[in-house]
Amino acid sequence: MTALFALATALLWGLADFGGGLLTRRIPALTVVVVSQTLAVLVLGTLVLATGAWTEAGPQLWYAVGAGVVGPAAMLAFYKALALGPMGVVSPLGSLGVVVPVSVGLILGDRPGLLQLAGVVVAIAGVTLAGGPELRGAPVQRQAVLLTLFAAFGFGSVMALIAESSTTVTGLFLALLVQRVTNVLVGGGALYVSVRRGGRALPDGGPAVIRAALPALAFVGLADVAANGTYAIAAQQGPVVVAAVLASLYPVITALAAFAVLKERLRPVQAAGAALALGGTVLLAAA
Repeated sequence: MTALFALATALLWGLADFGGGLLTRRIPALTVVVVSQTLAVLVLGTLVLATGAWTEAGPQLWYAVGAGVVGPAAMLAFYKALALGPMGVVSPLGSLGVVVPVSVGLILGDRPGLLQLAGVVVAIAGVTLAGGPELRGAPVQRQAVLLTLFAAFGFGSVMALIAESSTTVTGLFLALLVQRVTNVLVGGGALYVSVRRGGRALPDGGPAVIRAALPALAFVGLADVAANGTYAIAAQQGPVVVAAVLASLYPVITALAAFAVLKERLRPVQAAGAALALGGTVLLAAA
């Protein structure tokens, strides 16, 4: 069950990132974050009311608040790093966030066997290569590297925090709602500051573009929410190390989606990375 839910997480995160990437070509990135998360809040609020999940409020929800604060900060740092480039350096470095939940799992007592350790190493190597690392001829600004490492740490921290935010399914609905409300508040504050400094909240074409994109924005927000939920279940069902590594295969899904939908060619190093990631998945699932 751990492998199943973790792989579902990778699929959902990968598709959410792909959809978000497409949307940010037409709509400011902060607006994509705020609108997509607001739509997710509406759905989660309905679930919490329908299931009575609000009765499970407790101190553990502070983990969800932490995830809600760290998530947007990490995403903004990652977008900034991508703007500084090159993407072939930023993207693979961003996948290093898996070190955080893996370390937490080891500290909490996870002791993977030799087959699982082999799967961890192979899968992480595959994810890194799937990002299409540029091994030569790519000048890199120190700021881009620092921002990417901050983003990676943030992404990994969100995984670790959300896994600790609830112990039941209904409690998870409440935790995810708290996380998303915090996301909207943090993202909305950042958007306000950006506009005050001369940034844009609306795309070319105005509100009509956002209205037309609402289904896609809803998909991005809900896929991201669902991914957080399936990861929390995966981490509670089995070894956190296995759950974290399998969930972190989402860059492979994003790359494959770009190949299938946008006809972007996979570079040889990316194809090799996808194959390695698949091999690591087999080892982890079989262990």
